[in-house]
Amino acid sequence: MKVLPFKITKPEQDALIFQIDKAETFYDKLHQHEEIQLCLIVEGEGTLIVGDAINYYKKDTVLVIGSNIPHVFKSDSKASKSSHMLSLFFTKQSFGNSFFELEELKELQKFFNRSKHGFEITSKQKQVKSLFFQLENASALNRFIILLQILRITSTANYKSLSSFIYDKKYSDNEGNRMRNVFEYTMNNFSREISLNTISGVANMTKNAFCKYFKKRTNKTYIQFLNELRIENASKLIVDKRDSSINEIAYQSGFRNISNFNRRFKMIKDMSPNNFRKANF
Repeated sequence: MKVLPFKITKPEQDALIFQIDKAETFYDKLHQHEEIQLCLIVEGEGTLIVGDAINYYKKDTVLVIGSNIPHVFKSDSKASKSSHMLSLFFTKQSFGNSFFELEELKELQKFFNRSKHGFEITSKQKQVKSLFFQLENASALNRFIILLQILRITSTANYKSLSSFIYDKKYSDNEGNRMRNVFEYTMNNFSREISLNTISGVANMTKNAFCKYFKKRTNKTYIQFLNELRIENASKLIVDKRDSSINEIAYQSGFRNISNFNRRFKMIKDMSPNNFRKANF
């Protein structure tokens, strides 16, 4: 697949693309593509932003990222030294405009409805993983058959959405690059203080213009987004670093006031940091 500044396009003759990504980190720039991406994380873990929401991925996670949803993988190189992902890319029209409207395929409509906001399956991962591992050596026909099998499984599996809001217009390259710069700066610097003046400078906008711009495209304020990113990082550290105190984790995640951290954490996670640690022990 050819990587453009923001949009990713596929070879015109390929209805279904199988792609292997294997490196120290995944492609870490905010981007979108017309194709639905159905993927298995073979190795690696990190943060995944889809639309307006912050998620975490790890080994054996099965993800579906819908058509033209802006997203970015941020690999955690401290947690894993390698990142390995298997992906299938296709559109609903890849095999003909009415192919998935056939009566025999109506049961797959749940998949396409779920894909609009992206989703992660929370059951039947082993079945999907087994099918993904057959793809590399499969013929084009068998890959197509495997795709249908995966679609059927993911249509009926338990799942959680990856985002709650999707901006209803495609990003232009200029918009995409601006949001990419904002997300990239935020993900690299969330443990430090980030003022609205600073981040609006990254976006090359005035503070008031940036606040309106970001809210329109994510349905939340920048400060909300920043706090959610910090809390997601803290929740991961609370589980992974049991020897670290809550105060230390709050500071590492960008909070300089423990009361504010506890309040924000409870607001987002519906429980205190200490109770969250106990629940995940």
